[in-house]
Amino acid sequence: MEDHKDTLVTILTASLIHEIHIAKSLLANQGIESYIIDENIATSIGTAFIEGYKLKVNSADFIRAKEILDAIDLENNN
Repeated sequence: MEDHKDTLVTILTASLIHEIHIAKSLLANQGIESYIIDENIATSIGTAFIEGYKLKVNSADFIRAKEILDAIDLENNN
């Protein structure tokens, strides 16, 4: 049986890189490591080909990270 505890999963996809950086900072403040995927690709091939920047976390941190980001989203929508 495979051990998937180190598998990275996408927690957030956004078309604006600053949204990804804000989420990354929020997670880091809670002790959750995250990784930005495709951050520099826009400079290589242009933004027309970007479907969105992706923020990934360890699968073991996914539920906690989702709760943190969802709580912030709820606060901003009230």
